[in-house]
Amino acid sequence: MKVYMVGGAVRDRLLGLPVQDHDWVVVGATPEAMLAAGYLPVGKDFPVFLHPQTHEEYALARTERKTARGYHGFSFRTAPDVTLEQDLQRRDLTINAMAQAEDGQLIDPYGGLHDLQARELRHVSDAFVEDPVRILRLARFAARFADFSVAAETQVLMQRMVQEGEVDALVPERVWQELARGLMEARPSRMFEVLRSCGALARILPEVDRLWGVPHRAGYHPEVDTGMHVMMVLEMSAHLQASLPVRFSCLTQHLGKGATPAELLPHHPGHEARSAELLRQLCQRLRVPNECRELAELVAREHSHLHDSGELGPADIVCLLERCDALRKPQRFADALLACECDARGHVDMEHEPYPQRPRLLAALEAARAVPTAPIAAAAAARGLHGPQIAEAIHQARIEAVAAVHPH
Repeated sequence: MKVYMVGGAVRDRLLGLPVQDHDWVVVGATPEAMLAAGYLPVGKDFPVFLHPQTHEEYALARTERKTARGYHGFSFRTAPDVTLEQDLQRRDLTINAMAQAEDGQLIDPYGGLHDLQARELRHVSDAFVEDPVRILRLARFAARFADFSVAAETQVLMQRMVQEGEVDALVPERVWQELARGLMEARPSRMFEVLRSCGALARILPEVDRLWGVPHRAGYHPEVDTGMHVMMVLEMSAHLQASLPVRFSCLTQHLGKGATPAELLPHHPGHEARSAELLRQLCQRLRVPNECRELAELVAREHSHLHDSGELGPADIVCLLERCDALRKPQRFADALLACECDARGHVDMEHEPYPQRPRLLAALEAARAVPTAPIAAAAAARGLHGPQIAEAIHQARIEAVAAVHPH
């Protein structure tokens, strides 16, 4: 029985990056031998075990065979005679198909070190076409390693996978998982660049793919193209180290511009409502978590009002805060403002511009939330007021509080 460190841990160590997780492959063992050594079984589809002390994952060397379309269409074989090279051959990219022996020796049968040095993302074998998730993974690695290019022959394989319908078999949960991880990488726009270049973006996120070639706003932004603008917004969200819900909101807040009738271009009247509707369809299809969905819906619906809030007086500001449910969910509102700041700064030559709407509205929210509602309600009730009248008294008190910090 021999144990090898494999995959991302080997790759990151060679790149001089911190190793977050270790993956191990065991050659020449059986499940019974692993159990006898104290390992705990956790694998559902194939034998994976937890080390009794470190709790890191140890998988038996395996081969796989395509049996049906999609991510789940595989059968696996594990046996003591499966070699390390056979196990590595089933992996996606050469840079992920290296192993390190216990004595430190590098095992690199598929040229991963060469591709690492050449900064190239290349498939290990033609088996790459059998698993559509590999397109998403490669795109995510392109977002993580921004100076890596996609090998020409790998690009051809991905295009073929799209044309043959393999991408259409992806399950929503896995699409979201890879999309979410890619959004959190250092250069998230590269993920969409790779997906778009092979045709996969039009299948996975047609609402986003349609944004390229659509004017963003006439005579205002030099990048012109809405798709280009959204990618710049995403890059700004990464620069500001925004959370996943904020980054997802940055990706989706302009979806409605891809559905603007031709006769209304280059302006986009009513795109906010269209964005919210397209977003709901996208979130339902990919089963997007509620935290991401709720923030993205708020940003899609209200971003224009938040951008234009500098022209609002105290009464209108309080109405905006109430409509955004900011008084009950102040952190979500703060996240919405951050997404709007990314949108405002996601333009050529505007990356370093301030976004005064954000501190102004946060100060207004703080003032409105500081209003003591209980005494106001009690005083109103003592005057014989009820229900909506009490709510109106509280509303007016919030307007006065906001006017104190932002007189119009």
